[in-house]
Order: sequence, then structure tokens, then C-alpha cells
Amino acid sequence: MAIKSTIFKANLSIADIDNGYYADHSLTLARHPSETDERMMIRLAALALNAYKLQAICNGDGTLAFGAGLSDVEDPDVSLTDFTGRKRLWIEVGQPEEKPITKACSKTDAVIVYPFNHASEIWWKGIENKIARLDKVQVWRIPTDASQELAKLAERSMQLQATIQENTLTFSSNLGSVVVEPVRWK
Repeated sequence: MAIKSTIFKANLSIADIDNGYYADHSLTLARHPSETDERMMIRLAALALNAYKLQAICNGDGTLAFGAGLSDVEDPDVSLTDFTGRKRLWIEVGQPEEKPITKACSKTDAVIVYPFNHASEIWWKGIENKIARLDKVQVWRIPTDASQELAKLAERSMQLQATIQENTLTFSSNLGSVVVEPVRWK
């Protein structure tokens, strides 16, 4: 019998000072049995970093949601869909191969990849030239120490505050706070 996903609930208050976006999001995350707390929290951080696009791209009339992630490689980890059903943003977490990134470019307006673990530099050296021609793609490296600290904030029921200022994300909860400074690679 297959092991089922573990459900996490997060109440996320976002104060994106850089983009003038302030909102509360009640979220449900299904963590695949093979997904770590670290990866799940990077998905949550990616959502927080891009939540302002609900207003900036969709004028508040869209859906920012978690995809099937590890359960379905054809689905993004996080996506922004406008009211017509068109995918406006496709977010991948980790180190996807070139083919899924290229395929995502054909299905959406923009693709953002957030690599985060210790092998990210090796992955980037292997894929950088292959995706350099893809104008729709951005790659933002999440420092490994920050991603590991984010994992420590994971709880089945989370109350989180995300503050974004000067391209730096500060995640806070009753368990502490973590500062994440993504580095743009592409």
C-alpha cells in the first residue's frame, strides 16, 4: 500500500515592502512521502517571494497555488493562474532537468527555478548553457544554510510571517526566524 502525503496547514502573513503587497494566505501543503521539510519550506518561500504577482500580473483576479509537485512532474511546484485559466507563472523547486524547464516555457509566461541544496552549483554548471537561450526562465539560488534553517520552522500547523525588503525574505514563526537572501543566477 502506498504511503500517503502528509498534510500541512500554513497561515502566512506576507508583508512585501519591495512591491507594496500585504496579504494573509491560508494554505494547505501536501508533502509527498519522499519530500523533505526543507523542500516543502522552499516551496512556501517561493510562494511568498512571488505572491505580489497576484496583484502585479493578475490585478488580484488569479490563483496562486501549490501544484502536485513530486507527485506529478507535469505540474509546477507553485503556479500563478489568471482568471481565464492561463498559467502566468510556473515555479520549480530543486534541480530540474532541461527538458521539463523547456516544456514549462511552452505552457506559461514565466518560469522561475529555486535550487537550494549543496549540489546546486554542480547542477547549475551542467545546465546553465542549455537554458541560457530560454528568455522566460529565471534562476534564483537559495543559500543552503538558509534552506536548512527554514526546515526547522516546519510544523503540521504553522503561523508564519514573511517580510520581503530589499530582495531579502525574513520568515518568522514561534520557532524563530530565518533570513533568506536569494541570489540571481539567470
